[in-house]
Amino acid sequence: MKIAVVGSLNMDMVVTAPRIPLKGETITGQALHFVPGGKGANQAVALGRLGADVSMFGCVGDDDFGRQLIENLAENSVQAAQVRTLQGATTGVAMITVGDGDNSIVVVPGANGLVDRPYVDSIKEVLLQSQLVIVQLEIPLDTASYVIDLCHQAGISILLNPAPAQKLPADLIEKTTFLTPNEHEAAIVFADFGDYRELLRRYPEKLIITQGSAGASFATQDGEVHQIPASPATVVDTTGAGDTFNAALAYAWSQGRTLEKALVFANVAAGLSTEKFGAQGGMPTLAEVMARLS
Repeated sequence: MKIAVVGSLNMDMVVTAPRIPLKGETITGQALHFVPGGKGANQAVALGRLGADVSMFGCVGDDDFGRQLIENLAENSVQAAQVRTLQGATTGVAMITVGDGDNSIVVVPGANGLVDRPYVDSIKEVLLQSQLVIVQLEIPLDTASYVIDLCHQAGISILLNPAPAQKLPADLIEKTTFLTPNEHEAAIVFADFGDYRELLRRYPEKLIITQGSAGASFATQDGEVHQIPASPATVVDTTGAGDTFNAALAYAWSQGRTLEKALVFANVAAGLSTEKFGAQGGMPTLAEVMARLS
């Protein structure tokens, strides 16, 4: 199955520190690393590591970061021919502080904010050859909506990872095959969040809410809510765990696994990703996931 990822490409500037600083506080960091990132690129790389037939769609600036990000995709078995280099634009960056097993992130969109409908039209023919398309919200919502409309009309399955979260139109949600917010994102996407179990029952086998160390939950068509436990891990850095989860879910589902088994696979992959430093640094191979599963 051909999988396409339409989304962001960033260079992550990662500072390691003993902990996340409080508001207005200055603390001493330990090291600064430049690491390829962006939710779109992260998910594409995670798919490439798992052995998927994956292509990346998005934009970078005409700078060293942009060139490095495209090279990194190729090195991780991701087809990057459709990634557009925009003259005069800067590549997106994310400033990440990692400390005490957690992280805080500030994103500057750069070229990601210029992924627009004309760009999508220019790559539409290639994009619509995919059987599954993954979209996030580090590109403009109008562009993400346009991609989802095109794919829905073409009968292509869609996984929407609504991060960073914002309220979404009901018809956009209906067009997705899978919607994968975490608990905090779900409360923003759905104004009437309430009891998450009732929300899951409203969107059976579509809405998947990730819950960190508690795993992930979904509802079956008969209204039964299933909670898939997280995979035990020795946490070093949680950056990119959500992106690994989404990619692994897409991969496992594309290989014919049931949704429940795909979520078990995704939780194991996400757990493994937290055991090494960096968003992409810990993303596991298929062999590593299968070994942990067994």
